[in-house]
Amino acid sequence: MLGSKFVYVTYIRTTPEKLWHALTTPEIIKQYRFGMNVESEWQVGSEWRMYADGSLIDSGDILESVSQKRLVMSWLNEWKPEFKAEGNSRCVYEIEPTGTSTKLTLTHSIERADSKFIRAVADGWPMVISNLKSLLETGDVALVYHRGGGD
Repeated sequence: MLGSKFVYVTYIRTTPEKLWHALTTPEIIKQYRFGMNVESEWQVGSEWRMYADGSLIDSGDILESVSQKRLVMSWLNEWKPEFKAEGNSRCVYEIEPTGTSTKLTLTHSIERADSKFIRAVADGWPMVISNLKSLLETGDVALVYHRGGGD
């Protein structure tokens, strides 16, 4: 495939069941995704939508959903015109038990060379996955991000 790809691998001291639950439960997603609201049935063919402060940020469809193993979503950025113009990307979560931990491999790709969107998610995903890992292992997120003015 000629395109752009971001891959992130981490090991989380949790079970595949708890990781799957965290990836598909809106109340938990909101904690590690900096207050974003996510809506989906998480079944093949269902839509998913992510909102920040009531505004649609990202959307797509669930392409594969194998509980505790694999979740594949089409992904369209809705808030930045230059990202939206690139079209749909693909986000894959792969979950593998590894002893007392669970391996999470996240792959976000698009069939476009030198994608501005994939460059942007390459900055964002490590923060999101770090928060997910920290939340599952300690009960607290690692990073708190505030939208808007100031730093």
